[in-house]
Amino acid sequence: MRVTRPMLALTGVVAALALAGCGAGGGDEDQAPPTATGSLEHLAAEAKCEPNMQTDADTIRQALCEKGDEKYVLATFATDRGQREWLNTAKDYGGYYLVGRKWVAVGEERTVTALRGTLGGTMEEGSEHMNPGGSHNQGGHHG
Repeated sequence: MRVTRPMLALTGVVAALALAGCGAGGGDEDQAPPTATGSLEHLAAEAKCEPNMQTDADTIRQALCEKGDEKYVLATFATDRGQREWLNTAKDYGGYYLVGRKWVAVGEERTVTALRGTLGGTMEEGSEHMNPGGSHNQGGHHG
């Protein structure tokens, strides 16, 4: 299956809307473990999530993870460039992103901050106009 930019942008919008209002507390951003690597299934297992596959293509694999009240999207990419292009498009829709090598977790700030305690990675923030009350005065990249 070939995934086009409009499909990826739409997926980002759907993910952002589905995740509105969901999240769980905590985690110290400065105390992250080494960044995890591996397949979507491996990353999901590390995060203790049973992935609900949404997209399974050659270039991107994407699943919805739920653990209690926490909901987030976990995506893996075939290439670093594909990941960066997806991020650049998705971040236009706001949200919070935990970024590792060829993978991204997207969700509420509390959720991905807590997830960082398990998977490591770097926190990134989406567009300011889509994240009212976000931390853009502190920059859009954490970690």
